[in-house]
Amino acid sequence: MSFNTFVAALVGFGLFIAAIALSTDNFMVFISGAGFILVVGGTLAATFISYEFRYVLKALGAIASTFALDRMGRTRLNAEVGRVIRWAYLVQSEGIVSLDAEVKKTPGWDGGFLRFGVELITTGYSGEEIKTILANVIESTFDRNMVSAAILRNMAVAAPAFGMVGTLIGLIIMLDKMGGDPGAIGVGLAVALVTTLYGIMLARLVFAPAANKIQQREEIFRFRNYMIVEGLAMVADEASPRKIQDHMNSYLDPTIRYDIDRQLKRKPATEKVDAKHAAKDSKAKAKAKAKPAKKPAPASA
Repeated sequence: MSFNTFVAALVGFGLFIAAIALSTDNFMVFISGAGFILVVGGTLAATFISYEFRYVLKALGAIASTFALDRMGRTRLNAEVGRVIRWAYLVQSEGIVSLDAEVKKTPGWDGGFLRFGVELITTGYSGEEIKTILANVIESTFDRNMVSAAILRNMAVAAPAFGMVGTLIGLIIMLDKMGGDPGAIGVGLAVALVTTLYGIMLARLVFAPAANKIQQREEIFRFRNYMIVEGLAMVADEASPRKIQDHMNSYLDPTIRYDIDRQLKRKPATEKVDAKHAAKDSKAKAKAKAKPAKKPAPASA
């Protein structure tokens, strides 16, 4: 669970409850079943009219997802750079075909984006072709996931409006009864204003914050994907791991940039690659020395 989101929501509603508790002993005046039904029901009705059913359900589910722990922390971005660099060393030592085994190891929480990128490399696409294909994936995924944020923003606009509708209904009923009991005006006005309170609270503490959180997470996810695309394209072109590190680090804050020497323990990794190439060279030289020189062909009589 996202601790800061949970605490912020708790504090937000807690301040509302504390203000009521400190101001009055009549707590029941803030509870109106009819007002709550009007605000929530009217907001949902307007939303279902405006958007397709499945998208609205997805948006409502996204409210709960804002309390889930975000996978894309600062350390995750650093780890993603390290993953691509390890692939670069693998390609350098064993060739692009060696990435076939890495496809099964890639995580699935990102919708298979990494897996798809590795498959493009093993298929034989060039770096530029991979950039083009994955950029389309990134933008289409971002647009698709931002639908939930757009729906929640629409609900944040609709909720206060239906709160005002409830207030107007309450005022009309109150004015209709003024001739019978003028002393009931104050109580009736308080009940009428509760619906506006519900609408504003839902808009400013539920719908709008959830939309903003979804958008921020999707923007970070898109940023992460573009950074990975840069690295995958260079892996496809068989660029050196240090070049890949520098290009991917250009996306990151200086405090979380990847350091091959420190984080990948470069010495063992590079020694393995260098030793393999050195062994091949020495083997080739040994064969060349051991091979007898060709005897000149005998001159024809």
